[in-house]
Amino acid sequence: MALLDDLQWRYATKKYDPTKQVPKEYVDKIVEAARLAPTSSGLQPFRVIVVTDPELKEKLVPIASGQRVVADASHVLIFAAWDRYTEERIDDVYDRTTDERGLPRGRFGSYTDKLKALYLRQEADVNFAHAARQAYIGFGLSIAQAAELKVDATPMEGFSGPELDALLDLPSKGLRSVLMLPLGYRDAENDWLHPMKKVRSPREEFVLDGDRL
Repeated sequence: MALLDDLQWRYATKKYDPTKQVPKEYVDKIVEAARLAPTSSGLQPFRVIVVTDPELKEKLVPIASGQRVVADASHVLIFAAWDRYTEERIDDVYDRTTDERGLPRGRFGSYTDKLKALYLRQEADVNFAHAARQAYIGFGLSIAQAAELKVDATPMEGFSGPELDALLDLPSKGLRSVLMLPLGYRDAENDWLHPMKKVRSPREEFVLDGDRL
């Protein structure tokens, strides 16, 4: 039940104590959880950007509609997805896979040909939408790992993607921002959400019996 207890403990922190810093080894574990996340075809079509610089975090505030959590947090993780799938990106992933497994390059050629036939004909926005969904998987595991470490986190979609992309020059890296995850330690006395009861859909409404639909 440890994971469920950790998920019960966490909430979307609204006020951080800016004097408290998350240890680097904890941040590394939270990022590693995202790196180890399952993704479609194992492509890992997203990256995690770790922001700690106070001036840069302040620049995130107007981009995040004035939400101070991005400035007061110890770290801000930015999840950015590939802007599109390319032949080179797909080959790079599978060349690494075969190299590390001691297999000849091209071993998965028939499979990668299918991936290219599927993705390369799609519009860039369709590619990005698929890659972004993979980023959400890593995002969720990072949140769970943070909770296990008793590090507070605030899942965020409420920001201007184009402005954030421009600030970090993400287009030059073939990336587009998807999510932000401030990390830190709650200021319980000044966080309006902290004393509130966690509320979720009742289990009898949330879980449907697939055999009786």
